[in-house]
Amino acid sequence: MSLPNDPIILLSYANTLLRDKYPSLEEMCKSLCVPQEQIEKKLASVGYTYDTSSNSFK
Repeated sequence: MSLPNDPIILLSYANTLLRDKYPSLEEMCKSLCVPQEQIEKKLASVGYTYDTSSNSFK
């Protein structure tokens, strides 16, 4: 599965998956076979970080 390249679209996509399907970012990345650092770095470039307590990027 290919992730959206645009960071804002990726933000929406990732948060939707985290809300609806995965209990953590780690589980989502394992399932999608995508390095967790890749997602975190791309979303950090637009000012978002992963919040474990809400299981979302804020």
